[in-house]
Amino acid sequence: AARVGPEFPKTIYITTGGNTVGANVAAMSFSFAEPSYLAGIVAGSMTKSGVIGCIGGTELPPVKAAFDAFAAGAKSLNPKVTVLVSYIGNWEDAGAGKEQALAQLGRGADVIFQDADAAGLGAFQAVREARHAYVIGSNANQNAVAPEVTLGSVVIDLPHAFMVIAREVRSGQFKPRIVKLDMKLDVVRWTVNPALAARIPGAAVHAVDSVRMLMLAGKFVPPAAASSR
Repeated sequence: AARVGPEFPKTIYITTGGNTVGANVAAMSFSFAEPSYLAGIVAGSMTKSGVIGCIGGTELPPVKAAFDAFAAGAKSLNPKVTVLVSYIGNWEDAGAGKEQALAQLGRGADVIFQDADAAGLGAFQAVREARHAYVIGSNANQNAVAPEVTLGSVVIDLPHAFMVIAREVRSGQFKPRIVKLDMKLDVVRWTVNPALAARIPGAAVHAVDSVRMLMLAGKFVPPAAASSR
């Protein structure tokens, strides 16, 4: 986008992630840490072993920030919880994703938050076969991938994100910048799997609702997100 932008100055280029900004180039930065923190509250309440896991494709800054927020959310409700973190090394190998999930399950994890695109599908398979654990989806609403073991998904609504920016362009108010897209704009959200919602303890549901309202009011920033600013 940075290379092509100057050749087509009347076109606005928007990238997802990154921090490159030019005369007609902007970057969308998703506040993925916010709903990840809420997912962590649920994970901390659901674990029976006291061990939960995070599996990423590669250690990109936004992925790490989401995992840090997830861990902070879990520890806000369950201070003694242990959080395992591992990276597959790619975003496509579902077999490798399953191996990472099996390794974490073998170390006692009974809730796994995956953010690994296609490779993360292996985590769903491993958790489904384990029958004693739960998984949390990411980016898209993945609650239907394995509904019997999926607690919920940390969702990015890309179409809505583009509409937010499109409205700025249409009104003439758009300025090239890093565009922060958060829960207040309803671009990122924590979406509970309705099939398992009844299993989540009431205290966790209350905590999620309370923290979410604080986030929407701009009165709470997940620790990981705050330290990355």
